[in-house]
Amino acid sequence: MQNHIRNTNLRFNLDKDPQRKAWEYLQTMDRQNFKSYSQVISIALVDYFDRYYRTQADPYLETREREELFVKQIVEAVEHCLKQSLPLFLSGLTAGMAQREPQIRPSFPTPENTQPDCDVDWDFLGE
Repeated sequence: MQNHIRNTNLRFNLDKDPQRKAWEYLQTMDRQNFKSYSQVISIALVDYFDRYYRTQADPYLETREREELFVKQIVEAVEHCLKQSLPLFLSGLTAGMAQREPQIRPSFPTPENTQPDCDVDWDFLGE
């Protein structure tokens, strides 16, 4: 039987800010979502190095991601504002339309009295 488990020791120097922070995260992690230190550390390392190697291969990846996030935030803000103001705008518009006096509309000649200016086959309408 092969041994598929590897052991290592971690040491955190609490005088160094990143290491203290890592230790605090491990102490306060949600045990419902993360069952062990090994699980959390392996997820974090894979995520970190995947991103590291992607940015090595594509130096503009981080800039594009930030731009996409910025655009997404703008779109969400506009959508939020529209959701709030559109009903009020539409109700004001329909109220304004209801209060308008009917305007005198020019009379248009009936189709029997006029010839079309273009050579369009109007039989496609099924008449």
